[in-house]
Amino acid sequence: MPRLNKKLKLHGFNNLTKTLSFNIYDINYAETPSQQNDYIEYIDEEYNAERLTGILSEVSNIIGANILNIAHQDYDPQGASVTMLISEEPIASEHISNEETPGPLPEAVVGHLDKSHITVHTYPESHPDNGISTFRADIDVSTCGRISPLRALNYLIHSFDSDIVIMDYRVRGFTRDIRGRKYYNDHKINSIQNFIARDTKNIYQMIDVNVYQENIFHTKMMLKEFDLDNYLFGMDASDLSPNTRKKIKRRLKKEMLEIFYGRNITK
Repeated sequence: MPRLNKKLKLHGFNNLTKTLSFNIYDINYAETPSQQNDYIEYIDEEYNAERLTGILSEVSNIIGANILNIAHQDYDPQGASVTMLISEEPIASEHISNEETPGPLPEAVVGHLDKSHITVHTYPESHPDNGISTFRADIDVSTCGRISPLRALNYLIHSFDSDIVIMDYRVRGFTRDIRGRKYYNDHKINSIQNFIARDTKNIYQMIDVNVYQENIFHTKMMLKEFDLDNYLFGMDASDLSPNTRKKIKRRLKKEMLEIFYGRNITK
């Protein structure tokens, strides 16, 4: 994989586009129609367009980007979207780093984005029969130039308490040196996992599906520990019979495994 270095002279602007995409899932059990409606209303209010705009604005501030334009919308009956165009603030080139190491945590993010965008879309939903309710947030961070959105990876993961996180990272296009040679990636990457902090790795089960020759990287994460009380909406596990707890736990774990592996489980 050809890599750029500080001595390499480019012909014009670095035209590589790097995109990091998240699918973040929160899963709950809400038994009655009233509880299901309350869960959807709670999620819809918790992650409305105004709140999401605030989250993305803070992300932009932390990574040192200028906000050029914001479009946001709440949907009926539920869901919201925010699209934010951003540009890089002037920074010294030596501060830009795409090394394959975990990026900073929320209180210390120093990455920068360049002529880029951040988007988020939410999808709350519930199953009318088995009590399962889910909330999905799709987040895309796309950059052009030297910096990679992987530098903001840990901040984004820690911004949402999620049961399942599915991430895709892809480098598209090419840039040229002054002799005309093309470069299809400008930094080393073997796995998205190498950019994730150790404390996050310790609490998630993780698997990779990577296509190195195409600069496509895919990582799935699912929480290792399972505490039923964390998945019940409008009820406590102690109020349920052992058989009911077992039934609900089985339904929730089935839902999580189906999302994690991307296929239905028939048994």
